[in-house]
Amino acid sequence: EMSEMSERSKQNVAHGLAWSYYVGYLKIVLPRVKKCMEEFSRANPNLPACRKTWKLHILIPLSCDVYDELEKADSNIQYVTDLTETTLARAGTKKRVYKHSLYTIRDEENQLWHCAVEYATPLQSLYAMSQDECAAFSREERLEQAKLFYRTLEEILKGSKECADAYRLIAYEEPEEAETHFLSREIVWHLRQEHHEEIAVLEGSHPHTPSTDLDSAELNLQISVSDLPQPLRTDGF
Repeated sequence: EMSEMSERSKQNVAHGLAWSYYVGYLKIVLPRVKKCMEEFSRANPNLPACRKTWKLHILIPLSCDVYDELEKADSNIQYVTDLTETTLARAGTKKRVYKHSLYTIRDEENQLWHCAVEYATPLQSLYAMSQDECAAFSREERLEQAKLFYRTLEEILKGSKECADAYRLIAYEEPEEAETHFLSREIVWHLRQEHHEEIAVLEGSHPHTPSTDLDSAELNLQISVSDLPQPLRTDGF
């Protein structure tokens, strides 16, 4: 009966996508991100190094509108190079390659910021489902699923010791009227916060998190805890 309720409300879709994204991808790549960034920094000593930005910046547009090329989303974002690859045997695939792309982000003052950034790929599935008659996803349901995906992924990553301080989730709602450089400004805002956090740590003070950041409280879907899909086991595994 509970399973049928979840099927009807489609709550299990975003929940399952978030767990699959974590177990099948993030848990594999995030523990290696800092090492890849460190290797790039040593090979490029002319570029400024802010260690707090040495993480994977994961874009979560609540519209689920994902670009295959970030440059097409915003011309202030430009590809630089790929970081060191991680090669593993995975589910029968020999030498499966995992890698991240490094980008430069130009801000309003023409200052260049460097970071590894990519979209959360499961959002492409949510978008495709909303376009498929078999899935029967409305635009409103897709938005709720995107919010639930973000909240679930945020909670999963908060409890992951392997992934600690190796990621930053950038969830955002795009403006109704198209803005040419909205995405680059959104990313730069987060990079600046990370830069301030590093300065605060060096000075021994506590970083302040502005209230303008999009957090899970703003993504409240009015879903009770008892209504959310639960993991199959409750013993921590």
